[in-house]
This record gives sequence, C-alpha cells and structure tokens, in this order.
Amino acid sequence: MLPFFDEAQVRAVLRMEDLIPAVEQALIAFSAGRVAQPVRQMLTVEPQGGFFGAMPAAGEVGMGVKLVTFYPGNAGRGLHTHMAMILLFDPETGEPLAVMDGRLITEMRTAAASAVATRALAAPEAGVLAILGTGVQARVHVEALRLVRSFQEVRIWGRTPAKAARLADELGAVAMPLAEDAVRGADVVVTATSSLEPVLQGAWLAPHAHVNAVGWRGPKGRELDEAAMRGAFVVADSREAVLRESGDVLLSGAEVQAELGEILAGRQRVPPGMRTVFESVGMAVEDVAAARLVHDRLRARG
Repeated sequence: MLPFFDEAQVRAVLRMEDLIPAVEQALIAFSAGRVAQPVRQMLTVEPQGGFFGAMPAAGEVGMGVKLVTFYPGNAGRGLHTHMAMILLFDPETGEPLAVMDGRLITEMRTAAASAVATRALAAPEAGVLAILGTGVQARVHVEALRLVRSFQEVRIWGRTPAKAARLADELGAVAMPLAEDAVRGADVVVTATSSLEPVLQGAWLAPHAHVNAVGWRGPKGRELDEAAMRGAFVVADSREAVLRESGDVLLSGAEVQAELGEILAGRQRVPPGMRTVFESVGMAVEDVAAARLVHDRLRARG
C-alpha cells in the first residue's frame, strides 16, 4: 500500500537546519537546467476568492507534484489559508513512493528559500530583522533567518497590534506600531502579508537593505511599492514564474536581474552596495526536495 505521511510525521523529521541546504541545492539545480518544472497551473475558486494549483517537478532532486489550495477566508474560520498534498515518485522507475501532507512543507520551504537568499544577499553583519506580517510565515521566517544571520533585534509589525505583540513575545522580538518604524534601519526585511496594496515603501529602506518578498497574491497585488522595486537588484526564485505571477515586478515595471540559483552558482553577481529584493513565488522543486528529505528520513526510521 502506498504510504501516507500526515503533518505530525512530517514535523517529526523535517528540520529547518537540514531543509535550508536541500533547498539551496534545488535552486542551483533548477537555474542550471537540471530540473524540469513548468510554471504552476492554477484554477480560480469562486466565490471564495481562492485558487487550486498543480505544481510538478522532476530532475536530480527527485520527482513529484504538489496540489495546493489557497482560501483567504479560512483565516476567519480558524483554518490554514494554504493546504496541500504532495505525491512523490521514484525518478528512476516512475513508481509512486508516498503521499504526504504538504502544508507544513510549503510553510517551511518558503522560509528556507528566504534563508538561502538572505545568506547569499544580505550583509554579513546584518543585525536588525524586520517582519511585516503576523501569520505562519512571519513565525517560521524568524526561525529560519536566525540560522543564517546573528540578529541583535527582531521587529514585528502587523495590522492587528495585539497579534503583533503576542508574536513578538513568543519570538523574543519587539512589536512596532507602524510598518515604517519596523523597517527604518533594518538590515533585512520580510514582507509576509496577504495585502494587495504595498505595505513596504522604498523610502523607508536603508541603502544596503535586503528584502525577502514572500506574501505572494498574484499579478494584480503587491507588497512593495515602485520605489522599493526600481531601486533594487531584483533576484527571483524562477525568472519565468516571477515575470508571470509577481505583482511586485509586473506592476512596478522592475527588471529581474538574476535567479537565486544563478547567484549561488557564481554565474551572476550583485553589484556592490546595491539594495536587494528576493521575489519568491514558490517552486515545485523546493517542495520535491523537502518531500524527498521527509520520505528518506521516515523510511530510515522504518
């Protein structure tokens, strides 16, 4: 019988410190053309205002497909807005290996990709981290980014001050009353909101700042204003996907200068002193790399 791994089993074996290098290698393989991965196929789900998507990938990192849903109204129901399932295959034989819950994998691999980008693009001495958002991505990004930089201060801002205060208390961070207060003077900024309108203004950013933009809502929404995008060296997880799906890029007219995998492989370099933005729309190759890690760990346990 094909094994099924639920979220508890995934959580038991998936560690951020192991996932970050796995995602890094997946990004390098993707940008080098060693992974076949089409842009995700998505169906709009009305009247819920959500989507249902399919994300396949195959290559040296493994082979699999993620089926994912996004229902923004779930937040008011006490449910996760993103849910997913991943089907993993043997790339040598095409044999199905396992089905597993993909919600936690999606959550963690998103932050792992940001950690890879932060390690590659942010100043080595970065000491102040600003998080815009109070959801699951805010929490997991603090965990992941603390593994790649030694932050002396972490600032949290959210539209609901009470939520920001609670999250800050849990994470040993400081809740800020305004987004501008959180961002000014920060070395690394994460935008992890569901906003369709900019929550981050370029005027607030330090010249050397690095931004991880992860709160993707499609081509008609954006978290960063034009000043934040046009004054930066923009790095994508997937150039093709970002140019099709990222409102931050499409609505500002910004240029994507490199893929993160190209930077990691040394094929592209960031000009000294430039502000950087990592546009992360999420990729199947990251999911497959994480799912393979989970499968191998659980199989080893017997």
